[in-house]
Amino acid sequence: MNYKKSIVGSSIAFIIATSCCWLPALIIAIGGGSTLVAFSYGIETYSSVFMVIGLGLLGYGIYQFRNNQKAISSNPIVLQSIITCPKCGNKKEETMPINACQYFYECENCQEVLKPIGNDCCVFCSYGTVDCPPIQSNQDCC
Repeated sequence: MNYKKSIVGSSIAFIIATSCCWLPALIIAIGGGSTLVAFSYGIETYSSVFMVIGLGLLGYGIYQFRNNQKAISSNPIVLQSIITCPKCGNKKEETMPINACQYFYECENCQEVLKPIGNDCCVFCSYGTVDCPPIQSNQDCC
């Protein structure tokens, strides 16, 4: 699940859903009281359409959530990864932590301290054969 998209989507939904409370006050504050009355009268005739659209989007959100949960539970998380040192080429199988990222890893052969490359969240995503468990389960990493 992409939490950043969820936060943005829920924030937009919150703003739209609460607009009936803050929007009239804003319009009156900027001097558009008569415009507000005309606008609300015109929109009132479409309230049933907006309710159907809202219920449809809510149903779609529930459908997406359930499919995402099925996808997460159907893919087993691999905890073993082979880290390859870029300096000396040494390879070692390591067990990844389930709920944390490992930002540093010291090669036992050349003592080079490995750090994540670019936008990678941990050394397993950069130098391992398998991505870290949060990435495997389509979650934001640490």
